[in-house]
Amino acid sequence: MKITVIDYGMGNLRSVAKAIESVAEGARVVVSADPADITSADRVVLPGQGAAAACVHAIDQHALRDPVLDAIASKPFLGICMGLQVMLDHSEENGGVDCLGVIAGDVRAFPVSATDPATGESLTVPAMGWNRVHQRPHPLWDGIADGTHFYFAHSYFTVPADAAVSVGESRYWAGFTSAVARDNLFACQFHPEKSAKQGLRLLANFVRWSPGRSA
Repeated sequence: MKITVIDYGMGNLRSVAKAIESVAEGARVVVSADPADITSADRVVLPGQGAAAACVHAIDQHALRDPVLDAIASKPFLGICMGLQVMLDHSEENGGVDCLGVIAGDVRAFPVSATDPATGESLTVPAMGWNRVHQRPHPLWDGIADGTHFYFAHSYFTVPADAAVSVGESRYWAGFTSAVARDNLFACQFHPEKSAKQGLRLLANFVRWSPGRSA
């Protein structure tokens, strides 16, 4: 099995690759910006950190848009952090930027200064640290308890147009979608590679995932 971690110049690629290697015995994990490595992979991972405009620009600069879209349509595909946000139509970041448009919806900013109405807690941006993820059924949650904590670091959150694609929800200031899934695609706002054993379990589930089968 070949698993390609896409290297477009943004993201903690080596830690993602090492985490996948630790749960994918016998697989060849490749970190690459070569479109051929995406096309030839059995599974593809798109990590990402940084700003939306820079992310989209880097994907296009490396001629990766079409290989990424083809991979999403044809093989198991995992997006992480910015790898989730770039799946939507549009982001408010950088004054507004069009993204890949795989999932209908928008990416919006957390209020710079806000109080959680449920707890009265003052919130800071970016939201960094551990947060619960409440699940909707999906094979990548296998063996992971509902409400498990994962590690987040983000200032923007996704708002899918169709709530049915949301398979994970979290709360920071208000509820937000922290994972989406459709067909071959699963994308999460949190960092599995930084989320201890529960993150490794999700990555192991991704390595075993056969889209089309139920949880």
